[in-house]
Amino acid sequence: MSPVSAGFFVHTFGCQMNMHDSDRIRETLVDAGFTESKNEDEAAIIIFNTCSVREKAEQKLRSEIGKLAPRKLRDPDLVLCVAGCVAQQEGEALLKQIPHCDIIVGPDNILELPMLVTDHRAGGPRAARAVFDVDAPRFLQARFGDTSAEKAPVSAFVTTMKGCDERCSFCIVPHTRGPERYRPTSEILEEIGGYVNAGAREIVLLGQTVDSFRDPALPETGSEDPDETQFPLLLRAIAEAHPKLARLRYTSPHPRHTTPSLVRAHAELDVLAKHVHLPVQSGSDRVLKRMIRRYTSAEYVRRAKALQAARPGLTMSTDIIVGFPGETREDFDATLALVREVNFVSLFAFKYSERPYTPSLKLKDDVTEVEKSERLAELFALSGELTQAHLKTLLGTTQTILVEGRSKNAGRSDANGNPIVRAGVLVQGRTERNEIVHVEVPTNLAVDRELLEVRVTKAYRHSLFGEATERGLRALPMRDPNVPMATNEKRSRRLPIAPVV
Repeated sequence: MSPVSAGFFVHTFGCQMNMHDSDRIRETLVDAGFTESKNEDEAAIIIFNTCSVREKAEQKLRSEIGKLAPRKLRDPDLVLCVAGCVAQQEGEALLKQIPHCDIIVGPDNILELPMLVTDHRAGGPRAARAVFDVDAPRFLQARFGDTSAEKAPVSAFVTTMKGCDERCSFCIVPHTRGPERYRPTSEILEEIGGYVNAGAREIVLLGQTVDSFRDPALPETGSEDPDETQFPLLLRAIAEAHPKLARLRYTSPHPRHTTPSLVRAHAELDVLAKHVHLPVQSGSDRVLKRMIRRYTSAEYVRRAKALQAARPGLTMSTDIIVGFPGETREDFDATLALVREVNFVSLFAFKYSERPYTPSLKLKDDVTEVEKSERLAELFALSGELTQAHLKTLLGTTQTILVEGRSKNAGRSDANGNPIVRAGVLVQGRTERNEIVHVEVPTNLAVDRELLEVRVTKAYRHSLFGEATERGLRALPMRDPNVPMATNEKRSRRLPIAPVV
């Protein structure tokens, strides 16, 4: 079978960085002559791009690839590949653990994937490539062979760095992604320019510690603060180089790099969205110290409040681990207190689980599963209250949303099971604070990728409903009936799926 006739399918587990890498995997294979299949059943090559930050994601990989063992017996030509963090974590050992797996490829070896697949399909042995590119870092850049607007997502990921030097005691990222390596500013600006020219309206900068960015080509910061970086300078360079960009976001930052210069950037750069995802992990100083987070709860709150003061209306979300070794009820209460004080509009919380190669393995996992589950439920209950309270404050207000495409609710029925008949089309978008807003618009107007003014009329559990204002509708161009409306698949996955840090 020739490469051209060989279809591939990519399963993605984990964070935004994995989503970005999966996009590059697709492009790399297509450039080599392979074709992407619509589903797993039609594919001759199946790739699992994996996450190992949480034990559950790794278990899901083993479950999903295990289901393919009978098919592999029936079809020996089927090629099964594991990429991403689990591939880097286990390396060649994964070939022994999963006998029907053919190829292991780490995040830094994605460009070698077409060669590895071709060699194996030609009769070559099973192979593993999981080597960090520390000496000569290579960053996967999106290709723009066709710059039509349909080829770029409304919101696009651009990686600025990879690896992590923080060494948080619970985190496997330094082992699976290696030490910090930074991408040249010129390359970042070039890729963003390609996305903007291809129709993207929003850029999300990615990095394991995205705000630790450094580049010798940028001016020196002039600060004696050891936590100061050149990340604010990068943000300013992007804003200056790409004035047509509607919104700029970044994830995931480390709180200790939320310096006064970054706060000033949020105050002065209109392109920066009014939302920051700032992982805290715990509100207890004792637990933070055991986590090796290198800040206190008071320092975190001070930096969060500085961001909120710099940009009125800015909202925040966070990551939290419950049941970390040694966490007492008093420690958990401190976390709840911090969540209330910062007033997070959403959060992503996980029960602590032991991960290989992490320093926390030396600590006794002494919080029971029952306690972890109870604390997680209590935290989610509080988060739900804060989310609802925030969304209700937006009722009656006018917001500007960046339209992503047809709403996921477009084809749903009412409470009685009857189809909801609409005069127009139901689309969804996000405010600059990241709230999802559903709105009905006339079918003759082109709304994809547009900034639309809406008045919020309803608050749901996790989203809003609004009506387009007359001024908002007048600003929309007429729709070409031959161009189908975009879906929101690219954009809906954007924030956050699992913590990067």
